[in-house]
Amino acid sequence: MKKVSIQEPLKHYQWGDGCDGWNFVDETSLSVKQERMPAGTAEALHYHQYAQQFFFMRKGSATFEIDTEMLMVNEQEGIHINAGQKHRIINNTGSEIEFILASQPSTVNDRVNI
Repeated sequence: MKKVSIQEPLKHYQWGDGCDGWNFVDETSLSVKQERMPAGTAEALHYHQYAQQFFFMRKGSATFEIDTEMLMVNEQEGIHINAGQKHRIINNTGSEIEFILASQPSTVNDRVNI
């Protein structure tokens, strides 16, 4: 048993265009991360064959593209994405955003870019 935090995550990683992530739980059956996206960044559209995901906005607001819909998720709100749904998160604001991302099971080797 080990406490984790931004200062002491299991792992820190960088992704996309200047985005950061911190692994808090990194198991085959469950992944929990905190991620940060600078202003004006976006993730590539993709889906997961097996993993469902839950995004919870800690700081700022993000636009989610899910299948053919666009949805704004504000600070202290969350969104559940089922396995198989095409999705991406977009930060088209002027400020960085931070969110918690839980995936069950883990998305390792379970990402198909569109």
